[in-house]
Amino acid sequence: MGHLLKIFGTLSLALALSTSYGQRKQDISFDFYGGQFHTTLDTSLIVAAPELSAASIKRAYEQLNSGDYQPIIDSLQAYKNKLELNDWLYYQLIRKTAEQLSPKSVNYSRYTLYKWFLLAKSGYDARLALSRDKIIFYVFNDEDISDIPFFMVDNKKYMCLNYHDYPKADLNIDPPVPVQLLVPEATKSFSYKVTKLPDFKPENYSEKKLEFVYKHKAYHFNVKLSKDVEAIFANYPGVDFETYFNIPLSKETYGSLIPLLKKNTQGMSQKKGVDYLMRFTRYAFLYEDDEQNFGNEKRLSPEETLFASHSDCDDRVALFFYLVKEIYNLPMIAMLYPTHITMAVQFDQPIGDAIVYKGKLYSVCEPTPQKEDLPIGTISAKLKNIPYQIVYQYDPNH
Repeated sequence: MGHLLKIFGTLSLALALSTSYGQRKQDISFDFYGGQFHTTLDTSLIVAAPELSAASIKRAYEQLNSGDYQPIIDSLQAYKNKLELNDWLYYQLIRKTAEQLSPKSVNYSRYTLYKWFLLAKSGYDARLALSRDKIIFYVFNDEDISDIPFFMVDNKKYMCLNYHDYPKADLNIDPPVPVQLLVPEATKSFSYKVTKLPDFKPENYSEKKLEFVYKHKAYHFNVKLSKDVEAIFANYPGVDFETYFNIPLSKETYGSLIPLLKKNTQGMSQKKGVDYLMRFTRYAFLYEDDEQNFGNEKRLSPEETLFASHSDCDDRVALFFYLVKEIYNLPMIAMLYPTHITMAVQFDQPIGDAIVYKGKLYSVCEPTPQKEDLPIGTISAKLKNIPYQIVYQYDPNH
């Protein structure tokens, strides 16, 4: 029965290609984060669903490699350049393209094969491996990623791109066996850094009302937020703090929040303005630990924190960092405790108990709600004698 389903899936894909191109080509088009992606699929790229064996995957690759795949790669690369997509966003484009070629729900192995093929032919050093009844998809990455499996080949680290599809799998019990496939052009490392978000369609945004009280005055915000951002970061891993802190807001969200914060802090002293941003981050959102909120540790980007009903200290610190950087662009350090993270800011003159780091003085600014009402320069009593490490330093002059 399974064999018949695979044949049916391949035939269905072939029949779907009946077009004016003489049943050789099909135009593929879909919305992608504010734009329309177009490409052309040649029937030579239709492969049968591979068995979970190295020999079957190699046969499928040989067929794909001898097919007319270049138009799709050219379309992907052109769209990547047009929208200035970082690697993570480009991978989301590849995922959606693979879904058009072979839906994930119809045959996961073939869907994964197409993702791997498109990424490898785009020049990234991507690999496939097999682990019992699983097909594992890895990519060369030399960044500090903390919460997804990796394996080493020739002293190079490969991160698992599809681990979210096997969330309960223990790959230490069933170590993946690499499929030996050589793609000569697949040499680039993959980066998880997201330094620019696409201009999402304005109609995809909704407004969220935020409010907090500062110095006995209530401040109200109507922040525009898009679920497209949630989709982008749905399977985003735990990246290093530099990468995490520098994820930006999208254009519409930025325009609905940052100018208003700048207006509200206009005329305030630098200290009072940072205090305003600290208390906005501390009190405009409800707090909840990630374990209670998501069932596991999950760092939210600044825009996700604005979107979320609850957030924890990681999320507040990232948002506070972004706001201070955008409005005042002051030097900052992130202080990581065993169960907490907070931020310290360098002012012209230190405030309170200064933190000394590399010869410079920083004042703690706690953006997460605490039992005490902590002013700038004051660390929570429960943390005063707890050792911490500096996990990120931001210097606007470097």
